[in-house]
Amino acid sequence: MSRPSSDSAALLAAREHRQQWPLPAAPWLMAQSWHNLLFAHWPLPIEVLRPLIPDSLTIDTFKGEAWLGVVPFHMSGVRLRGLPPLPLTSAFPELNVRTYVSHNDKPGVWFFSLDADHYPAVMAARLFFRLPYFKARMQVQVMGDTVHYDSRRTHPGSASGEFRGLYRPVSDVFHSLPGTLEYWLTERYYLYTADSREQVYRAAVHHHPWPLQLAEAEIETETTAASHGLHLPDTPPLLHYAHHLDVLAWLIERV
Repeated sequence: MSRPSSDSAALLAAREHRQQWPLPAAPWLMAQSWHNLLFAHWPLPIEVLRPLIPDSLTIDTFKGEAWLGVVPFHMSGVRLRGLPPLPLTSAFPELNVRTYVSHNDKPGVWFFSLDADHYPAVMAARLFFRLPYFKARMQVQVMGDTVHYDSRRTHPGSASGEFRGLYRPVSDVFHSLPGTLEYWLTERYYLYTADSREQVYRAAVHHHPWPLQLAEAEIETETTAASHGLHLPDTPPLLHYAHHLDVLAWLIERV
């Protein structure tokens, strides 16, 4: 079921938390809702990430460390502006591998890959947003407060990547404060991508501040990071959970 347009207007009006990063003047392009997210983060040396990211982007660090995130979730209500969500095409799981970059003091997210169990969405995101989406076979089951997540990449010609595990929140909801690692990792309102010639593009997103909870996880298999030659340290990840977030996204632009 689509949400009324007044919900989008109310979301656009809530912008006090992003005064440093004004909303684009152009109208938003796409709306979607994200559910049952796990943020699993590991510190990595910046020199490991540098060869994989265009030179024109600065790799952000927190107290001298770069961070890599593996983020499984599922989305619903995916729709273009002015249109309702289409049956059978507006809800699907997604898992991304990401790090954090900036350009001209606009901090954002760099995606190494985004796996999704929806082939039309994968192809549309590759075409219109130039994002490295890959088709995957995915199953998500929510049992009480525990999310069981299983993903296996099936995209033709791609490196294999799997994620299998379960996770749950273990604290009350909180909003991160500026200056904290949680804020630095999550409160980012741009995404960056590049084409084969390393021309960089940026897209703006907008949402309320993240309603975070501390989390615990039992990760049985995680090879999506390794599919990019990124080997996670043998240390427990930093884990956060978010139950629900409504999001607006704008068309990409060259930077």
